[in-house]
Amino acid sequence: MENNLPLLRDIHLPTEITMFPLGYWWIVLIAIIIAVIAGYKLFLWGRKKSKKRYALRLLQKAKNNDLKSACEISNILRRICLYKYPEAKALYNRPWIDFLNEHCSQKLEGKAAELLIYAPYAVENVYLPQDYDSLRSFCKLWIGENL
Repeated sequence: MENNLPLLRDIHLPTEITMFPLGYWWIVLIAIIIAVIAGYKLFLWGRKKSKKRYALRLLQKAKNNDLKSACEISNILRRICLYKYPEAKALYNRPWIDFLNEHCSQKLEGKAAELLIYAPYAVENVYLPQDYDSLRSFCKLWIGENL
């Protein structure tokens, strides 16, 4: 036999792999985790929006220009405050209006503020329709900013 040793080359090992490619099941698992987190965030967002939609629906039902509607608007605002600002549950009269103005960009003043305070005790036909409209628009804005 001939001498073949000079023709042989040394064995070269392949370079070491530092980051191995992920298997399909790992990719599926990571996708499921991301989907669960995104679903949970979407659920929280929808829950928050549904409270706002519910409050606006209640406000839409109180569309008459009478004292009963003003009391319903006051109840809507109180219910939101019980949920979001528990420290405001004991406020009434001027401190209640000041608290509402503090948490809104538009201020409630004049006859509309009086209507919110004195609606349960007032006599019919004391307030004008624009007072009810300004109270309703303030409530809509307040709900939009606080829920």
